[in-house]
Amino acid sequence: MGQYKGIIFKNKMTDQAVIEEKKMQYRTMESTGDSLSALGFGCMRLAQKNGRIDEERAEKQICMAIEQGINYIDTAWPYHGGKSEPFIGNVLSKNGLRDKVKLATKLPTWLCHTREQMDDFLNKQLQLLKTDHIDYYLLHTLDGPAWQRIKELGAIDFLEQAVKDGKIINKGFSFHGARDDFRTICDENDWKFCQIQYNILDEHNQAGREGLEYAASKGLGVIIMEPLRGGILAGKLPEQVRKVYTEYDSKRTNADWALSWVWNHPEVTVLLSGMNQEEQIAENMATAEKALPNSLSTEEKDVLKHAGEAFHKQLKIGCTGCQYCLPCPAGVDIPRAFSFYNAHHMFKDKLTPWGMYLIQLSSRGDGKSALASQCIGCGKCMKHCPQGIKIPEELKKVKRRFEGPMGSVIHFLANRMMVVKKDLD
Repeated sequence: MGQYKGIIFKNKMTDQAVIEEKKMQYRTMESTGDSLSALGFGCMRLAQKNGRIDEERAEKQICMAIEQGINYIDTAWPYHGGKSEPFIGNVLSKNGLRDKVKLATKLPTWLCHTREQMDDFLNKQLQLLKTDHIDYYLLHTLDGPAWQRIKELGAIDFLEQAVKDGKIINKGFSFHGARDDFRTICDENDWKFCQIQYNILDEHNQAGREGLEYAASKGLGVIIMEPLRGGILAGKLPEQVRKVYTEYDSKRTNADWALSWVWNHPEVTVLLSGMNQEEQIAENMATAEKALPNSLSTEEKDVLKHAGEAFHKQLKIGCTGCQYCLPCPAGVDIPRAFSFYNAHHMFKDKLTPWGMYLIQLSSRGDGKSALASQCIGCGKCMKHCPQGIKIPEELKKVKRRFEGPMGSVIHFLANRMMVVKKDLD
């Protein structure tokens, strides 16, 4: 734990040779024996262009990250509408990087209705990722009921056979559910690792600290997802939270604070970050160099505790922007609607989120919109929400806050503007 490594690499952003001493922190997952970079590259939020993966930029970012010491890459079947896995497969294959990383992906459990379908998905994923094995394979987004269902379909036998056949090396699961269910799942199979959501806002949500410590006590490696809560812990913060940080250290970044808190836990092996900007990679790498287990002072931990408490008072809807709820049958852009709603309540500027909500979610230019008022209450989104948000109820609150007579006018004008722009193009 806390090992370092110097690397000579070629900067693909400038195509120039660069010699630089990088100090990536590596933590050993005792259950597998692998030395893994404390910072893992999450591929759910890759750089985008025109609503699709910006393949040229994202490829350079991934190559840069690997060259600087990141050796854990995490993707999944549904990421980027099914485009993440084939993209990652192409990047690793064409750049000769497959053997330099531990590759993780996940079985879409909610799409499996027979034991045979599990094999079908795995075989397809191997094909998409252009590899003959998955280093870390997870049953995706389990909670208590999802585990019982997939277990009854033969998931344990599926995993054991896949390991025996060499198609997967290490078996694990990702979790979004109640703490007691997490303990049950940990106990009912000989897992090598698990993946949980953990950050200063979720210390006592879902698996939480208790689950983190329980998994570690069982010998499971622990991978952390959503360390920045969908980016909200790294972006513009409510004044109350910003004040807590700046009074202690005015130069330290928001992301540095949040990531350091997660890495301070010795039970954590890898922290996944959905990096899609070069600056994010550089900043997170810098934090990973110094954020060793038990490295935070008592005073720093108090600062983070107070920041989390201040944030909780402002956050209205616990959406992380994962987009599992999409596509909505009625066309609602659920994550963006919630993002604007939270911003409206967290910041002094109430007008901007309101205006951005109406303009951006009304302006598709095809006579349709993505507003909260389009929700038909079908509940399909709730079946896939890892946070357990009662989405239709929350969308009603968004509608009441943002939509009305003036909202209808802006909706109409925004659509007219987009139609005119389309005609001019």
